[in-house]
Amino acid sequence: MRKENLRISIVIPVYNEGDSLSACLKAINELTTKPYEVIVVDNNSTDHSVSIAAHYPWVKLIKEKKQGVVHARTAGFNAVRGNIIARIDADTILPNNWIDKLQRIFISHPEAVAVSGSADYYDFVLQDMANRVDRWARNYLERRLGDRLFLQGANMAVTKSAWDKVKDGLCPCDGLHEDLDLAIHLQEAGMKIIYDETLIAGISSRRISNDFSRFVQYSLASPRTYKAHDIGERRYMFAVIAIVLALYAPGHLAYESYDPTLKEFSLKYLASSKFRKSRTDPTTNVV
Repeated sequence: MRKENLRISIVIPVYNEGDSLSACLKAINELTTKPYEVIVVDNNSTDHSVSIAAHYPWVKLIKEKKQGVVHARTAGFNAVRGNIIARIDADTILPNNWIDKLQRIFISHPEAVAVSGSADYYDFVLQDMANRVDRWARNYLERRLGDRLFLQGANMAVTKSAWDKVKDGLCPCDGLHEDLDLAIHLQEAGMKIIYDETLIAGISSRRISNDFSRFVQYSLASPRTYKAHDIGERRYMFAVIAIVLALYAPGHLAYESYDPTLKEFSLKYLASSKFRKSRTDPTTNVV
């Protein structure tokens, strides 16, 4: 596929993301190569998310009344006019060469219908450590999972034609990861997914702000998704989950003590962390 034929549509599911969406859209506005279109899917937000999206005239804002990230994702994917669907989260910060990198990956791998990249955790005191652990985990799973490779909704893309082939058979995703479920269905249809660690996106580590029990349940949704499809390779995920859970305490502290203005450790932020809202688990079908 030629570069000029790659029309990349970015889809962002949104539910009460007013604190994150502005930075996400600002980063998109600064991309050196512009996307074909940007679709923000409002999933019944009650904060100022919609007004933020409306501030950018190049954003196409659509509404999905059925609550849940899986429904918002589907509405956005079905609405795209491009031939590559790029999916990110409202807290994703794209580097300015992200579209160029994504185009090169699809050109270099014409056999692939989807790609997932790596994370750069931008709101974390121990950022370098978190990034190294993340790279290790993704590379480990890439080797072990083989033809059962994952997709991550915060930094991924899939061809529109591949989406159209599998969308009607996707699982409802209650208690499952909708991005992993999509990957499984693509691969069960004989299509190829790749992981490219050079496709880097800034991703929030905010999930670790949840209490430990909720964090455990969220982490276990990955093997639970694979179990729902009777995929034995899920056993390889438990090594990664064990390490992540062992690092929960210092990770939680590193996140809660991060001052986003100074970009460093702050006792003031740590003391005020108990007043912050925890994240709702997206695997419950409510973002």
